[in-house]
Amino acid sequence: MQITQESDYAIRIVYCLAKSRVRRDARSISEEMGVTLRFSLKILGKLVGAGIVSSYKGNKGGYELAKEPSQITFKDVIEAVEGSYYMIRCLNEETPCNRGASQTCSFRKVFCEITDEVNRRLEAANFETLLQQEE
Repeated sequence: MQITQESDYAIRIVYCLAKSRVRRDARSISEEMGVTLRFSLKILGKLVGAGIVSSYKGNKGGYELAKEPSQITFKDVIEAVEGSYYMIRCLNEETPCNRGASQTCSFRKVFCEITDEVNRRLEAANFETLLQQEE
């Protein structure tokens, strides 16, 4: 099981901004991260919408983090581009189990525990910690 390519790139883009700590244009971000400009702009738009990244127009425009790297978790970034993480569809209340509300899938409890653990780990991973590991 893997996160989506969009989430992977979003994490890399936020990392790029956290590492540089200066305003960057979309083209330089996309080139450094190996992501097409078009896809980078789509991801950056979602990150701006989530309040993780700020965008600036004009000659000195570009993108920078809207928060300190220590305040941005991997979970924040993944949720910005994908929505909430659920191991299986029936854990999402917006897409209820097709077996009916009265029946509980025997796997639901196990997958719920796994989902909770993954979400806790993603919440614990922030970009400041990632930067410190590289020093």
